[in-house]
Amino acid sequence: MTMSNCAMCEDQAKKTWNGKPHQYLGKADAPRLFKGAQARGFAEQDYQCLVCQAKFTHSSNKNDLAWTLWRG
Repeated sequence: MTMSNCAMCEDQAKKTWNGKPHQYLGKADAPRLFKGAQARGFAEQDYQCLVCQAKFTHSSNKNDLAWTLWRG
């Protein structure tokens, strides 16, 4: 049985790079740092919701979605 995402997580998935994690979204692992040429590196951070257990990755890479909600 799968649990549906809470309303806070559904809103979180629509946020941009400036969007902060909602109050029940906690860091799940250490950030992953990717180095690029001429300071073009980026970071990814995984989060998990304490309410619905949804998992997100936040990326500072301009070519990625800011907040990726992992489904399934």
